[in-house]
Amino acid sequence: MADPRIKQLRIKTGILKRTYKEKISYEKEAEQIQEKIRKMQEEGQEVYYIKKQDQLLQETQNVIPDTQKRLNAAYHDLKTLVETETELEEAEEYLAAKAVIEESASHITA
Repeated sequence: MADPRIKQLRIKTGILKRTYKEKISYEKEAEQIQEKIRKMQEEGQEVYYIKKQDQLLQETQNVIPDTQKRLNAAYHDLKTLVETETELEEAEEYLAAKAVIEESASHITA
């Protein structure tokens, strides 16, 4: 039977990877909406439509802090597991976990 620690590594790696992609996606979406608002203002479009886009931007920006919190938690959770299970360092899942930790490290706050 498979080592339960490997299963935990796989699960926590998946959570971190998903949350990391989610945060990047929200940030990209916010940038795109800001660009769209800027273009709409330049083109002199109706204020109503610009305000609708602004509401969409606010909703997107409101989700980012929660996603950041979940990203931080997933990062620290996986990092702790990797640091305590060093005897698994030969396992493919362990190496994948370390790679995801390195990839997402620049997006971690506190």
